[in-house]
Amino acid sequence: MKFKGSTAHRVGFLAAALATASMWFYFDQILVKYQIADAAAHNRPRGNLSDLYPRWLGARELLRRGRNPYSTEITREIQDGYYGRRIDPARPDDPKDEQGFAYPAYVVFLLAPTIDLPFEVIQKGFRWFLIVLAGATVLLWLYVLGWKPAPGTALILIVFTVGWLPMVQGIKLQQLSLLVAGLLAACGACLAGGWPAVAGGLLALATIKPQLTWPLVLWLLLWASSNWRERRRFVFGFALVMLLLLGGAQLVLPGWLRMFAAAIGQYHRYTQNQSVLVWSFGSIAGRILEAVSVPVCALCLWRVRREPAASAAFGQALGLVLALTVVIVPMFAPYNQVLLAPAILSLLRSEKDPSILPAIRLARVVGGVLLVWPWIATIGLSLAYLGLTPDLRQRLWPIPFYSNFMLPLFIFGLLLPETWMSVARGLRDSAAAE
Repeated sequence: MKFKGSTAHRVGFLAAALATASMWFYFDQILVKYQIADAAAHNRPRGNLSDLYPRWLGARELLRRGRNPYSTEITREIQDGYYGRRIDPARPDDPKDEQGFAYPAYVVFLLAPTIDLPFEVIQKGFRWFLIVLAGATVLLWLYVLGWKPAPGTALILIVFTVGWLPMVQGIKLQQLSLLVAGLLAACGACLAGGWPAVAGGLLALATIKPQLTWPLVLWLLLWASSNWRERRRFVFGFALVMLLLLGGAQLVLPGWLRMFAAAIGQYHRYTQNQSVLVWSFGSIAGRILEAVSVPVCALCLWRVRREPAASAAFGQALGLVLALTVVIVPMFAPYNQVLLAPAILSLLRSEKDPSILPAIRLARVVGGVLLVWPWIATIGLSLAYLGLTPDLRQRLWPIPFYSNFMLPLFIFGLLLPETWMSVARGLRDSAAAE
């Protein structure tokens, strides 16, 4: 099919297609083969390795047989499918992640339509669903930000997103973080489009991963309270769906909240997850930076609380909260960085702003290099693939991940003053109009 558009769009599309193809090639032919070889060398089990499977099996057993998905028995059955066998703590090379059902019990309602189908069918279908959702999420965030690029530009952004390292990893692992990211984008789009009650319901559904949503929940509740008369329907929609989810979960599994809290404690014990800040700067400095970044972000958001949902400043604020989430939550897996999408799009949109200070412009260049580095690395590895020995390929696999921990810090740091200045400009324009 011939790609229609300007020469710049054609070149951009070809670059995006090349970058995306190289990323998928890297995952299939280098990273996964390294993981298979490493697992064989250490007698480490490999099953379906789908992050959807523990939730799906737990939902099936609860809804069809009334079994407790948080129980040790279900955890062992999950390991049979996820790893191919039950992990043994006595084996030093066995995985430490027990793959327990560490989700709120109401996640089963989202998975209920799938429990009567074979998991192999669900696995294939969910993979394609996540690919389509990745593209739709870009369009939703563009709408939230009030950015109406040319169709060719939007297509380029979609192709890049489908080949973005966090997105590809999430699709490969079938991570529900991608579903949560899509629900949050839909929530923002409904707010911008004048559907606050629906937006509240979508935000409630996104709490299936509460650690990724609580900062946004707090911010949007504050935003709604700043103009209660016009925004109260958002709170009502959120509260109603949350009550239905919590009440429904209590009906199908009485006492689930206590079990969920225990499962979360066990999850952090065996994964020993840390935030991006703690991983990057150490325990003490990282936690200090966490403590500082939250009030600094809150101060910036305070200025935005009266902005209407259809404003660009509100869209930037959503991106800022999600960027803060990525750097402070005790999870540093790359797939969670899909939440950076609105922040990155917001920065791209303002790239031609002549008022950007030289120092910030330089920081943007560094952030841009960090963003495109995985594609540079995977293109290089893909082109050199045939010339590399299998041993060398396995040793070079970490290269695309080198910018993994620094990118969220730069995105958050760059969007913070951007949001502040955006609101300041809006206030000046309003004062001048009066």
